[in-house]
Amino acid sequence: HGARTADGAGRSPGVFSPLVKNVLRRINTPSRVVVAAFLVVVMSGSALLSLPVAVEDGRAASWTSALFTATSAVCVTGLAVQDTAAHWSVFGELVILALMQIGGFGIMTLASILALVVSGKLGLRARLNAQAETRTLGPGEVRRLIAGVAKVTLAVEALTTVVLAARFLTGYGEPLGRALYQGLFHAVSSFTNAGFALWPDGVMRFVHDPWICLPLAISVVVGGLGFPVYTALRRCWHSPRRWSLHARITVGMTAVLLFGGALAVALAEWDNPGTLGGLPPWQRIMAAFFHSSMTRSGGMNSVDVSQMHETTWLISDVLMFVGAGSASTGGGIKVTTFALLGYVILAELRGEPDVTVGRRRLPEQLQRQALTIALLSVASVALGTLVLMALTPFKLDRVLFEVISAFGTVGLSTGITGDLGTAGHLVLTVLMFVGRLGPATLGAALALHVQTRRFRYPEEGPLVG
Repeated sequence: HGARTADGAGRSPGVFSPLVKNVLRRINTPSRVVVAAFLVVVMSGSALLSLPVAVEDGRAASWTSALFTATSAVCVTGLAVQDTAAHWSVFGELVILALMQIGGFGIMTLASILALVVSGKLGLRARLNAQAETRTLGPGEVRRLIAGVAKVTLAVEALTTVVLAARFLTGYGEPLGRALYQGLFHAVSSFTNAGFALWPDGVMRFVHDPWICLPLAISVVVGGLGFPVYTALRRCWHSPRRWSLHARITVGMTAVLLFGGALAVALAEWDNPGTLGGLPPWQRIMAAFFHSSMTRSGGMNSVDVSQMHETTWLISDVLMFVGAGSASTGGGIKVTTFALLGYVILAELRGEPDVTVGRRRLPEQLQRQALTIALLSVASVALGTLVLMALTPFKLDRVLFEVISAFGTVGLSTGITGDLGTAGHLVLTVLMFVGRLGPATLGAALALHVQTRRFRYPEEGPLVG
């Protein structure tokens, strides 16, 4: 059986072995391993969603539809080119559910959890890969952190599932099995900040129901805080002064953006009959809070986003671009990056030589990392907007909203996603992938890539401003 045939079947190991070795050499850093792992899961999910059994009518989905949906699920975005409930079968929905959970956990984090469950051990390479993904400070913290990730994720998703299922069962007459399934699907979708819903209008039919909207909003916010914040809160939740600097910045900025965004949306949409205008005052406040929470990267909508004023779209653009906390299930440039840039500007305006936050001096390297991530993210959004405007007939406001939603892995849309065409969908697919992994892996790579130079050039500066 070991004979080498003329058709090349016997030579396949010799042909592919150098290629495999070359690929493995190129992904020898933790950041590259994370990117490669996400890419493998996206392609695997695309293959599963391409099967006829994954589609409701039994006909295989197009490769662009399957790729777009798999990327949106793994990158916990929520943008969709098809109605999730009507187009995909139960098998397809379960694939999307699994991809959301994998993407929310993180590939390396999930692999580390499985390794700990099976063998109770975690090698150095696995710890380094998980460190790059979870943004922990050192490999020694990874084991403790991923155990916390599993506990928090399962606890929040289980609690949200119970609350939602109970409401679907008692308030909407759903059978027990269907209520549990809907509760589980949307609990995972909200905590992972994925934004998929099993109704064509998102959750607009529940805009009046606090037992649906508030658990979803809270789950999104909790998922968007980031796992290092949970560690700080678990140690001393009653004493904010003893929290880490990262935890204080994340919680503080999340609160400011969450409630500030809700106030801005409420003021902009209060009298808009297409969104908040037709609701009682308390429901308007709840809907504004829900929308603000979903711009953290949640992606569900309780009002018609396409009917919002352009002012609200711009407010949402800013909130979506900033996003959630570092090492969380959310996207964006992250609230810590945004806050650090604010502190840098404040120090410069004051003429202070050092950037200080809460009696702590920020390293110059960290300041450069924040600036690099922010500017590259701006460049990605600008390039994506330019390409989509060249490919589609839609105006700047809608295209910019769509691009930032994809890059920030949010999933909100003004209603143009399905009309962008194959080329537009591929652009959004790339933006979702880059937005999910770009800021995180770039931050990890910059933190690890520190070079020492034994000399310094003479100093000279051009005019600024």
